[in-house]
Amino acid sequence: MTLLTPEQIAAANKAQFDTLFGLTNKAFEGLEKLLELNLQVVKSTLAESQENAQRVLSVKDAQELLALQASLAQPVAEKALSYGRHLYEIASSTQAEFARVAEEQYEDQNRKVQTLVENVAKNAPAGSETAVAVMKSAITAANTTYETIHKASKQAVEIAESNFNAAATAATKAASQATAQASRAAKKTV
Repeated sequence: MTLLTPEQIAAANKAQFDTLFGLTNKAFEGLEKLLELNLQVVKSTLAESQENAQRVLSVKDAQELLALQASLAQPVAEKALSYGRHLYEIASSTQAEFARVAEEQYEDQNRKVQTLVENVAKNAPAGSETAVAVMKSAITAANTTYETIHKASKQAVEIAESNFNAAATAATKAASQATAQASRAAKKTV
């Protein structure tokens, strides 16, 4: 009994190469987005640093310097948070694509295994029903385990995303409070 023909093997190999190159392209797209983000950050940071240096050089006294420092703290914190969000979005979208492909591959392999088991069951000699039942039971157990792990992974990703959003919100509030305190302190010294 032949399980796979040369054409089926060739088709399977082609599908695997297509998947590999698709994932490689997706990884490079993510890297490209990351490089673009970093280039934007460097360009804007250089321009802002030049502008801020000019502002610092035009300061006439210590109180004005404190006020300037207080006014610069909030934008820096917001930009750092924005960078973190963009970085997280790039990583998440790339990871989501990998997860989608992995799930498709799993489902495809599961269908193939189910078809193989059915063919084996149909062509099995009399008296091998127990062995076929054990094989089906093992496959069912493996599928159940996969589903459990998959659900747990999704929940972990959702929790991580929720925690990231909460941390970003808390950091924004903390930066706003720090800026307000610094601004008040600068005004008191004036």
